[in-house]
Amino acid sequence: MRVAALADVHGNAPALEAVLAEVAREDVDLIVFCGDLTWGPLPNETLALVGALELPAHFVRGNADRSVGVLDDERGAWLAAQHGEDWTRFVNDFAPYVVADVDGLGPTRFVHGSPRSDEECVTPETPAERVGEFMAGVDERVVVTAHVHVSYDRVVEGVRLVGPGSVGRPYEGERGARWAILGPDVELRRTDYDHEATAALYRASGIPQVDVDVDVLLEPMTRAQIIAHAEERVFAG
Repeated sequence: MRVAALADVHGNAPALEAVLAEVAREDVDLIVFCGDLTWGPLPNETLALVGALELPAHFVRGNADRSVGVLDDERGAWLAAQHGEDWTRFVNDFAPYVVADVDGLGPTRFVHGSPRSDEECVTPETPAERVGEFMAGVDERVVVTAHVHVSYDRVVEGVRLVGPGSVGRPYEGERGARWAILGPDVELRRTDYDHEATAALYRASGIPQVDVDVDVLLEPMTRAQIIAHAEERVFAG
């Protein structure tokens, strides 16, 4: 099958809507969401889009998904209230990983961080030694990772690692939603949408500390910045 890999939407419904419109025009059999779906300013609008999907979809649980209803700081409390009990249970219960047999690539494992932790940072510069450690006991030779919001495609010690990037909060040094199509090869994609209009929706959402979301939306962090930070931290919640 051909698979659209969408990761780190972070409650950016306009970005997700734009990406899904492109996915609908492609010959795709399955969508895999690679975690951190709703943790952001527009969770209900994001869930409405997911609920209206016509294509089959699987969901991988990210660290933010399991935090909904658990973190009780100001932002966490707001997000819990937005989700309610049913949607909180929905995102909390996402699978830790998904495996799909992808055309041309074979069995492919989709995770959030790495196969061993949803908080492990995997980047284009992750050393081969650490790749070997987190691949221990994993049969699949293609692994799709998320969490760091950077797109990439590399082979390390016979393992193909793919980062689709972030739909809603990309750290690429430029605007645009990032995602990927897998099968028969890997195609990293970028989708434009109205960032200024999205910023206005963010400001009207009521989410605490909204200025942080707006700043990252309009002036994304660069790849070099986040890769250096991620490789220094290795694990980041």
